[in-house]
Amino acid sequence: MLDTPEAVVEALRENDGLPHGLARTVTAEELVEAAEAFEKPDVLVTALLELMTAYEFTGEHRKSPVVFARILKLWDTTPESFSPYEAHHVFWRFKWVTTSLVQVPEIPLASIGGWIDQMRSRYEAADHAVQPVAAMRYHLAHHTGTGVADAYDLWATRSRTELSDCEACETRHHAWHRLAEGDDTAAALAVWQPVLDREQECSEEPRMSQARALLPLLRAGRTDEARSHHLTGYRKVRGATGMQAEVGYHLEFCAHSRNEGRGLEILAENRPLFEAKGAPLDHLHFLTGTEVFLARLVDAGHDDTAVAGPPGRAWTAAELLTHVRAEAEPLAAAFDTRNGTTAVGDRRRARLALAPLLDEPLPLGLRATVAHTASVGAAPATLTPARTEIPDDFTVLVGEARRLARDGHPGDDRLWTRVAERLADATEPYDAILGPEDLLAAELAEHRAQRLWFKDRHTDGAAELDTAIQHYTRLDMPWHALAAKARSRAWTAAPGSRDDDGDRTAPDRASIRTELDAMLREADELLTATPFDSEPLGEAEAAFGSDLRAERILSHLSLHYSVAFAAHQELHAALSRTEEDQEDQEGTGDLDTLTERFERSVDTLRSEAARLGYPHQAANARQFRADLLARRGALADAEKELRAALQEIESADRPWRRPRLAIHLAQLLLAQDRSQEATDLLHSAIADAVAHDDPTLPLGPTYLLLGHAATHLDDANGAVRHLSEAAARFDQAEDAGSAVEARLQLADVLARSGRQADAVAVLESALVDAPPTVDGHMLAQGRLTLGRGLRDLEEYVPAAEELLRLADTVAGWPEEDRGGVLTLVAAEAATTLALAERWEAADTAYERALGAHAEAPNPPLITMMMREFARLTLQTRDSEGTDTALEHLARADAVLATLPSGEEDFAVWYERGENHYRRARVLAEAGRFDEALPEAEAAIAAHDDGGERGELPRAEAVRIAALIEGNGLDRVSEAITRLTVASARCHQTGHPEAAAVLDALHQDLRTR
Repeated sequence: MLDTPEAVVEALRENDGLPHGLARTVTAEELVEAAEAFEKPDVLVTALLELMTAYEFTGEHRKSPVVFARILKLWDTTPESFSPYEAHHVFWRFKWVTTSLVQVPEIPLASIGGWIDQMRSRYEAADHAVQPVAAMRYHLAHHTGTGVADAYDLWATRSRTELSDCEACETRHHAWHRLAEGDDTAAALAVWQPVLDREQECSEEPRMSQARALLPLLRAGRTDEARSHHLTGYRKVRGATGMQAEVGYHLEFCAHSRNEGRGLEILAENRPLFEAKGAPLDHLHFLTGTEVFLARLVDAGHDDTAVAGPPGRAWTAAELLTHVRAEAEPLAAAFDTRNGTTAVGDRRRARLALAPLLDEPLPLGLRATVAHTASVGAAPATLTPARTEIPDDFTVLVGEARRLARDGHPGDDRLWTRVAERLADATEPYDAILGPEDLLAAELAEHRAQRLWFKDRHTDGAAELDTAIQHYTRLDMPWHALAAKARSRAWTAAPGSRDDDGDRTAPDRASIRTELDAMLREADELLTATPFDSEPLGEAEAAFGSDLRAERILSHLSLHYSVAFAAHQELHAALSRTEEDQEDQEGTGDLDTLTERFERSVDTLRSEAARLGYPHQAANARQFRADLLARRGALADAEKELRAALQEIESADRPWRRPRLAIHLAQLLLAQDRSQEATDLLHSAIADAVAHDDPTLPLGPTYLLLGHAATHLDDANGAVRHLSEAAARFDQAEDAGSAVEARLQLADVLARSGRQADAVAVLESALVDAPPTVDGHMLAQGRLTLGRGLRDLEEYVPAAEELLRLADTVAGWPEEDRGGVLTLVAAEAATTLALAERWEAADTAYERALGAHAEAPNPPLITMMMREFARLTLQTRDSEGTDTALEHLARADAVLATLPSGEEDFAVWYERGENHYRRARVLAEAGRFDEALPEAEAAIAAHDDGGERGELPRAEAVRIAALIEGNGLDRVSEAITRLTVASARCHQTGHPEAAAVLDALHQDLRTR
């Protein structure tokens, strides 16, 4: 019941703790009605100020001035009803009213100017400096575009006062002014930096600046910072009606950074903003950002893409663009009409006219609803991707595709794709000079097979090869048929295929060996009957003309490559099994036999490649050998093989064959902790792929390796860049499992480098609907990192929810997997719930942690949880007080007492010392100083046992002991002596910062 002032005040206090939104605003309106019933207006003043706050932070700028008019009337008639805090806010909120009036185009300029004049009069009458008034005149001038320079000078040259906007907000306005006036972007960002670096903060900053600085950062080439500010800033404005302008800027960023999928997600998450019209100017900014994004989407050919628009119907991108434009244009015109200038419309038109600031998508590390189809050239920004020229003449097109295919050039992919498209049109006249149509059908089947192979769809690829074999057999092309048949059988020796349903049975490698050996014999017979230089066997072979010899040789080498590949797969599988598995496996032969077969096959491939003048095929043999050497631990020998292979590629003048060898070598170098060399090789591999138009290079894994290399080099920004790119590339390859794993690694790097907000944004995206192929333990670690990140951001309730869900997941693991993980998660969930002041749930989680600890002991975590409960009990559970806190610490002591002597799993001295330290603080806060001091001294003694590792916690325990002694027991001299000795010890042990803290307390005690 709200029938007493005390009840309304308590309700106001509770409402003030809620997040801004409709529920808080409605309650604030109800509390004003309740407060109107009381004779004294004291509570009404408080209720009106709370209602005005609710309107301000939910974007209800049409209503805010009306509420302030009531407040001002009460101020004029009963000023004694205002507390000093409330009196201060009367003058503070003159600024709120000014900005609210500017927001509404129906309010005449004369009325706004008159309001600012009244603000000045009241400030002067109350002896307040008028810098805030000058700020309001500048904001109005900036809005209208008239007298801006003079208004800025009048504001910027005045000293700040207690009624000035906070330093962070003023910094934002200074930076924004520089940009609006056409100043250098770098100079504006330099002004902005204290806010962007969180050196200056307030309730609105840095989230407002993070949104507005996105495009300037992109223009300045500072894409890493732009990515970070989007990730962290958007989370803070998502769905907030009072921040709809900022949501618009984030949408605009998605357009300019070519992140269409991300923009679609933002639209879906902010659908109610289309109807949030209480702040028309902010609404215009939202609509304009939305329009920029939708125009980009439509320009990219996604007119019919489903998008989230105003509730009540379904929208396509084109339809929503028309709707938004029809609303935004007259709204901008209304402001310009009111202002008598074109400033608002000009700014809107400038935003709409700006072309995308990046040529390729900026990887954000987030899962996108729509995967952007990026070219290989997105990799190094300094490189321009080479595009294989596609001839218009169909006969020339086919001839060029065949030539590139013989050279092993990856550009043939683009040409064969175009050949298939032209044939599918059914309008292409076929020239007999190309040979029988079955020949082209066979070549296209082989091309499709190769593309499927690169996508790990081995089964479908083998089926395409079977099609090619049938064509080649009918065409009397035995060399081509034999090569395709060998490749088809060799592929079945490879593990796992993405197109298999269910569990794939193990390859019958004995059968594969037998068939491939038979093919080798067939090849020998064929070489006798049909030497490479002999006449064509039929019309199809005749179509190759002078290139027939090369075609036959390549088929011959392809056969030997397939034999070596199958031998490599079989030996690799044998090496991967345990000795017991090898004994149980039938039909695979022992390692010696398999090794001998492998060495024979790669030697044959190398010698034949050298004899026939194709050294790049010899490089393939070396790569097989290097892989198995590396798996046996002979990294130096493997490196030699790969470097020799690269030399053979150079001698063959086929630079497009370098990338995979370079990536393989980079992996070896990473294993040897030679990260910089690996990084250089990986960049060169990407550059070669770009230069030679290779769409088949596995860019996801390559960028993943670059991310690992950057991590080893302590280059956190580089790791973030590369892992974000890796995730985007896996998205494009439709490899959802690898994309999630890349994002989990990215989040780990972000969290370890102190960028918790970025890590949380990435994890919230990565952990939604993760595919079952992702390792459960990896997902659990990601959820733990998410929970900890949310806790670090003081988002305690969602953090606790995440940790509780994780605890339920871990509880379902087999006992051997669960180990101490459940103890860890339950303990962290309990502490987080306590931080959120959800004490009933916290107590339940506490007991769950104790139960898990009984099954799988984890003493450090349990004792830390108990100490945290002791600390938080005093802070937030006043009714339970000191005794409950001490009970938690007694339980922590009992945990340590159960440990066997000589426990080495963790530092018992530290845990014992921290228990004493916390008990000292609990007793001191309860005023029981005689009991507290011995506990502090016990903490000092315990940390003494830790040697060098105990010096810092020992110094902190000394500080608390001195405070208890000097302040609580009034034994200042003893406390000073204690601090003097401890400070000298810190200097001697190399801890000057700890010494400085003790010295500061020493000086404070001496002064008092």
